[in-house]
Amino acid sequence: MDKIKFGTDGWRAIIAKEFTTENVARVTEATGLWLQKNYENPTVFVGHDCRFAGELFMETSVKVFLKMGLNVRMSRGFVSTPMVSLAANRFNCQIGVVLTASHNPPSYNGYKLKADFGGPLAPEHVQEVEDLIPDVCTIDCSNIDLDAHLEGDKLMVDDIETMYVDHVKNSFDLDAIQSSGLKLIYDAMYGAGQRVLPRILPNVDLMHCDYNPSFMGQAPEPIGKNLKELEAHLKSTGSFDCALATDGDADRIGMFNGAGEFIDSHHLILLLIHYLVKYKGQTGKVAIAFSVTPRVKKLCDHYGLEVITTKIGFKEIASIMVSDDVLVGGEESGGIAVKGHIPERDGIWMGLIIWEFMAKSGKTLDELIEEVYEIVNPFKFERSDLHITEDLKQSIIANCKAGKYEGFGEYTIRNIETIDGFKFFLDDERWVMIRPSGTEPVLRVYAEAPTLEEVRKILKITEETICA
Repeated sequence: MDKIKFGTDGWRAIIAKEFTTENVARVTEATGLWLQKNYENPTVFVGHDCRFAGELFMETSVKVFLKMGLNVRMSRGFVSTPMVSLAANRFNCQIGVVLTASHNPPSYNGYKLKADFGGPLAPEHVQEVEDLIPDVCTIDCSNIDLDAHLEGDKLMVDDIETMYVDHVKNSFDLDAIQSSGLKLIYDAMYGAGQRVLPRILPNVDLMHCDYNPSFMGQAPEPIGKNLKELEAHLKSTGSFDCALATDGDADRIGMFNGAGEFIDSHHLILLLIHYLVKYKGQTGKVAIAFSVTPRVKKLCDHYGLEVITTKIGFKEIASIMVSDDVLVGGEESGGIAVKGHIPERDGIWMGLIIWEFMAKSGKTLDELIEEVYEIVNPFKFERSDLHITEDLKQSIIANCKAGKYEGFGEYTIRNIETIDGFKFFLDDERWVMIRPSGTEPVLRVYAEAPTLEEVRKILKITEETICA
């Protein structure tokens, strides 16, 4: 039996190839063993998103846990990752399990582990679970009847979507957003946010808020190249002030301004810090993943905030948020968390903060970004995902480790940071980064510069250099 390994954010694999009920049972058995080893009479919460066979995989996991004698709470129907994380915290569960492959292509499903505090399980504990995965599941749960178990005291069904909606209503000035006159639109990308956002803001226009487990063949990752239909709609109508998009399990965010221009996570992290500190008077540290723009440090220096840089993977940020006073924690990939909520990525929650910022200030998204630019200077960012052979990928990483790159075209490398991947600083305003993905078979290349034209130039030169 193949070895199952957790990546940057859970175990992910292709459905019916590696991601099977048998392998889900193996991972679940390991999770149950870890719980039994570390807790007395533990409880686990289990949910699934909109992906193909999500209910089947969830029920497989629930049955294994029940057979092992654990207390289990579960959702009916699809839910988002932030909902499961919130439920794990609210119901005092020792683990939350989400059957999701997040933003991966439709052929994938996955298995995420959430801690009792309502965020990703710490990396060292994930490793402990991984080490317990048996070659073959030893638990026979073929005769488990879930309906019968609901009559006992070991299995409960919870409406965590309503719990989440109530939590949002108690945390935001939704009336200010609704009465602001802002014309807003939400693209669920056929993901798990499709039911909840309309419950929160009924007047928001909707796209791709239908159940479609194949996501129409599109990886549900809220980045510009995957949101062309939304972009075209914004540009053709010209009537919207802002658009929000979330990924398959609704924990990642993407946004557009009224002109249909994509606003990346670097800008959103800066906007959140700016709003929470300047407008709401909040304080705390800022935790960012290695791939986030250094301009966050510039903004935090302006406001007197400490910045902590982590390895990539939100579990790294969450671990700091649990033990320290962190105002904002964020990744380049669209996963952002803030103080006052659970230490978890939540695309809808972050979108609502930005919309509240616009409503309360009476300013457009562009005007708010200009406020930030007055402190950190204008910039653009873009990422390329290179689908190359494993041999070439490993060769490039080896060259990076050996210091073989002294520059990319006309750009000389001034400094290198290697916290997680290789970040090459070209000058104070420009950098490029190379890192293999922890969730997909790709090599990621990131770049930042004052203009988008120059960003794309740097990406092109870098790719030509490393792939030569």
